[in-house]
Amino acid sequence: MPEFTPQALDSLRQPLETGEVVVARANAHLRYPARVQVVGAMNPCRCGHGGLGRGYCGKAPRCQKDYQGRLSGPFLDRIDLHVDVPAVSPGDLADAASGEPSAVVAARVALARERQEARGEALGLPSHAALNSRLDGRALEAAAALDPAGKALLDQAARRGGLTARGWTRTLRLARTIADLEGAETIKRPHLAEALIYRRLDAEPRDAS
Repeated sequence: MPEFTPQALDSLRQPLETGEVVVARANAHLRYPARVQVVGAMNPCRCGHGGLGRGYCGKAPRCQKDYQGRLSGPFLDRIDLHVDVPAVSPGDLADAASGEPSAVVAARVALARERQEARGEALGLPSHAALNSRLDGRALEAAAALDPAGKALLDQAARRGGLTARGWTRTLRLARTIADLEGAETIKRPHLAEALIYRRLDAEPRDAS
């Protein structure tokens, strides 16, 4: 992702937030549907090695900071899942364990989607607005109600980890999805903790408008 210009990356903020692209011209504003799924990858720095391990970058940490700084805070705040992938060792390649069959995963995802559609119907939502990724306001409050332990954990993340208002909403949506994949009726603290793991949190709150 950092190989794209910051301007190009930030142009994705609107469709990620609203599901629309607005083209402004002198005599008209045109809106086009653009509800997309963005998947991106990046190296820790331009050379690809980062600051640790064999072949580490000799310009670390400045190289990493400059390279990763091409992605703005507001853009990153709109990405729901952030996963750090460590380098694969020869031993990992030799002893690679087999994962779940795709059919098993697909069946679990289908069941989770059915749960979301049924919940949306119970809440009186149209089918296109029933999925967790589109819940907002009172519908999100009803679908992703937290117990006291969950509320305390999310509040702690907001105060100490720089969780923004947008991040709060997206964390609730993701925790609801994790619970659905597990077949749980309500969001428990472990579901919320896993959702927070995937957020890119800072030590201090930041402006993510």
